[in-house]
Amino acid sequence: MTSKRQKASSDHLPLVADHFLGLPHRPPFVFVRKLLACEPGAFAECETSFSADDPMFAGHFPGDPLVPGVILTEALAQTAGIAAASAHDPNEAPRFLLSAIRKMKFFRAVRPEEKIVLRARKLVTVAELFQFEVEAFVDNQLAAAGQIVLNALPQSR
Repeated sequence: MTSKRQKASSDHLPLVADHFLGLPHRPPFVFVRKLLACEPGAFAECETSFSADDPMFAGHFPGDPLVPGVILTEALAQTAGIAAASAHDPNEAPRFLLSAIRKMKFFRAVRPEEKIVLRARKLVTVAELFQFEVEAFVDNQLAAAGQIVLNALPQSR
């Protein structure tokens, strides 16, 4: 069996903020930075990190900053969105919106400046709903895992 997964060369890693890779998001709400690998429609591996001077750390938590779980979960949802959108022509792709978060667990704190590897693998599609298994790793340690459900909506004109 041959894999359709494509690994991006380190010289040409697509920066999500430059291409958006099918995401409806725009800065400052794009939390995924680089696309590392993609199997169109089925899998995406991305990378991100959060700068220590990001305003969210002033309140979460002063003197002991942590990436909020909800932000990490959104980065995983964006990774799933990239995987789902990659199977479509960019001009005809549906808009993938977060519909459900299931079984999300956090196994270690994520700190500013740490490199986070995000993975999303499609489990099942039912009608317009796409369910993904998602994981986040820091230093090859599992930081978070769960399931994300995206709803595919037709593009608005």
